[in-house]
Amino acid sequence: MAAYDFNAPRLFIDSPLQSGTRIALDRAQANYLLNVLRLKAGEALLVFNGKDGEWRAEISVEGRKTADLICMERIRDQGANPDLVYAFAPLKHARLDYMVQKAVEMGAGVLQPVITRRTQSARVNLERMRSNAIEAAEQCGILSIPEVRAEESLENFLGSLGSERLLVFCDEDAPVSNPVRALTEFGNKKQSLAVLVGPEGGFTDQERALVAAREKCIRVSLGPRILRADTAAVAALTVVQSVLGDWH
Repeated sequence: MAAYDFNAPRLFIDSPLQSGTRIALDRAQANYLLNVLRLKAGEALLVFNGKDGEWRAEISVEGRKTADLICMERIRDQGANPDLVYAFAPLKHARLDYMVQKAVEMGAGVLQPVITRRTQSARVNLERMRSNAIEAAEQCGILSIPEVRAEESLENFLGSLGSERLLVFCDEDAPVSNPVRALTEFGNKKQSLAVLVGPEGGFTDQERALVAAREKCIRVSLGPRILRADTAAVAALTVVQSVLGDWH
């Protein structure tokens, strides 16, 4: 029997949560619970805010379009946020939505858009990114909402990355073609991690040299096939989590 009830409705609430707290829902949230999920007064759901753990709450119906929630009991404590920065060259619209959702599901604690020479889209809708991150967290039982950072240049990103953090640089020209083998030497060490995936056209030679020059950086190939950037996100995070992260 699964340890977590994935059938229970789950909602992100941007308010403090504690026993007995009454939370007024906005119109969109009330509509979702009353008219989409068709919940009735007194029925339970799970709520979280990324800070106070996960709570069982009951719905209090005030009308066809108005409802409150009443926090009843905490069922999961809040753990530490994932110490994994996922840095990526922004994509357009639906593919960026997909990539953000999958990065959240795979345990990213920070979402960092990075502008490179061949980036497809230099404009990033941060609110849309956060909405997609929340949706992924709601659907997958995740308690922490990743930090969504504003886009910055590759140079600035590298300069702001803490010297203690291991940067996993997804580079199609990496000398070791097997990413698991390339990461294995770090597998027995607790690491603060960052993963960097480039744009569809790849990094320029100058960008590649700039990243590779970082002292605590390991270059990995994602195998013999050419991957789209959103696919590369899933592949890279899978390998990193299985060898260095919380799957290890």
